[in-house]
Amino acid sequence: MGQSASAVAIPSRRESNHSHRYKSKSTAVISPMISDESDVQVLEGANDYISNLPDECLACIFQSLSTADRKKCSLVCRRWLRIEGQSRHRLSLNAQTDLLALIPSIFSRFDVVTKLALKCDRRSVSIGDDALILISLRCRNLTRLKLRACRELTDAGMSAFAKNCKGLKKLSCGSCTFGAKGMNAVLDNCSNLEELSVKRLRGITDGATAEPIGPGQASSSLKTICLKELYNGQCFGPLIIGAKNLRTLKLFRCSGDWDKLLQLVTDRVTSLVEIHLERIQVTDVGLAAISNCSDLEILHLVKTPECTNLGLAALAERCRLLRKLHIDGWKANRIGDEGLISVAKCCPNLQELVLIGVNPTKLSLEVLVSNCQNLERLALCGSDTVGDVEISCIAAKCTALKKLCIKSCPVTDHGMEALASGCPNLIKVKVKKCRGVTTDGADWLRARRELVVVNLDSGEPEQQDASDGVLQDNGIEFPPQIAAPSIPSASTSRSTSFKARFGLLSGRNLVACTLRRWSGGNSSSRNI
Repeated sequence: MGQSASAVAIPSRRESNHSHRYKSKSTAVISPMISDESDVQVLEGANDYISNLPDECLACIFQSLSTADRKKCSLVCRRWLRIEGQSRHRLSLNAQTDLLALIPSIFSRFDVVTKLALKCDRRSVSIGDDALILISLRCRNLTRLKLRACRELTDAGMSAFAKNCKGLKKLSCGSCTFGAKGMNAVLDNCSNLEELSVKRLRGITDGATAEPIGPGQASSSLKTICLKELYNGQCFGPLIIGAKNLRTLKLFRCSGDWDKLLQLVTDRVTSLVEIHLERIQVTDVGLAAISNCSDLEILHLVKTPECTNLGLAALAERCRLLRKLHIDGWKANRIGDEGLISVAKCCPNLQELVLIGVNPTKLSLEVLVSNCQNLERLALCGSDTVGDVEISCIAAKCTALKKLCIKSCPVTDHGMEALASGCPNLIKVKVKKCRGVTTDGADWLRARRELVVVNLDSGEPEQQDASDGVLQDNGIEFPPQIAAPSIPSASTSRSTSFKARFGLLSGRNLVACTLRRWSGGNSSSRNI
């Protein structure tokens, strides 16, 4: 489900720019609104080619336009209004309480919507059960739903919705107040559910009285589960354990001891290929449990200070297919050379390595770059031990490296000189807050390696953690909405302007920018 209002297909950034760059020079003079459905005023002697286009072709043209341009096109004539509405499968609505009265007119125009976002301002009163049920009756083919701050929804409303929209494949809900009964209703009725993302679900009771969630009929179809900021996230334990085909598990800032649950999960679910653990209570016991997932390819350990070299070594020994490893050690010094050497020896397929607040030395880096011949992306941030010697080691032996990111490390211009003669496949270097690297050093590297893009930012340290924004799961947040002229809605096409704004905001962190371009394969990171 898209994050801005959109159509059947989402144009890429390149396609969007292309459509703006090459605007057709039409000879037609188009009136703002024509009473006749197909009449368009044209200059005398000019050919009206557009009116001869089939509806399907015109719909394809609309799909390549930005949200604002689509809205303008819908005002041209009634035919365009109809085609634009019928070709829009994605819709984002301002889910305030007054939306209820507008639902019939909105979904009469947009009658083929399959991907819907309902977001309410936290200071406003959201839609209630009546609105959600009415939407479900008009959108029985809905496959993706996002709910944000819809605090008036209850278990009864979610249960009725689930019975009417049994084809749902993706559900994302944040800051809602329905509880376990509503969630279980979705899992029992939506047997094709593939992705579930839950953030700050307020309606689940605390403590031992909390009603367990799952597994339900969706247990065999679920492939991705993401839990964020839940005081009672372990209520989802039965669902996680019962999802035998689960491939991606993400746990962010969920309280409780997760070691025991991870042991139960990995004993029964061996299909996991991607695991994210961020600021949760997990130790080497949990890492040892994860090692049962022999097909694991992607692992993020973010600010889990109880995880040590011992646990990482145990995991690496059995998860030999690991391709991407992100570790934010939070400067706890519990993971270092010993654990990284185990990864280097056991995981030869490693392609991407991100180390934040970890202090590797030449000892481990030399083994890594020698054994991991496919290592293409490397980020070293906030490491007190990564200096010119370590960069020289990387330059000399990391022949496959394409992109290198260095932040807040004691590297100098001598390290840049080493890169000039090494890493033959290098195409991009980003250096930030490394005070020893000067503009002259960066310019010297650019002159020696003309095909390498060198970005240097030696600004003062910001008042934030080195990893802020780096490993966050930003695939379920909503962008600002653009109100439609006559209804409180916005289509969900990923417009170029939104992407530019999003890139500007997230680009404040060097590693976040780098990884967003490097990693193209995180299915979980895809938004609806």
